[in-house]
Amino acid sequence: MRIEKVNSSIKRELANIIQLGEVRDPRISFVTILNVDVSKDLQHARVRFSTLADTPKEIDAAKAGFESCRGYIRKLIAQRVPLRYTPEFQFYYDKGIKHAADVDKVLEEIKQLKTAPEGQEE
Repeated sequence: MRIEKVNSSIKRELANIIQLGEVRDPRISFVTILNVDVSKDLQHARVRFSTLADTPKEIDAAKAGFESCRGYIRKLIAQRVPLRYTPEFQFYYDKGIKHAADVDKVLEEIKQLKTAPEGQEE
């Protein structure tokens, strides 16, 4: 139960830090924090994120942006979330949202094909 509260608190504060522009790195300005998983010993945290533009160039830039300001983010989290140990952050791109959007697109195309009159199929 405690780990879930810590995950939630860190996710909320990390999203606030990014949304309010406290980290002035433009590479992570259009990033959404999806999930935070803190280890049982509170020493490590896996942060999963998504970007607005899902191109490989944007994803790599966001990862590099997080890596460059990882220490500053840790310092801000330490000030805001009362923990004995502030975890080391590892940032990972989550493909889940892009995958869901691709599935929705395919389903919409199938729906369009089924509703098209028989003489007008592509």
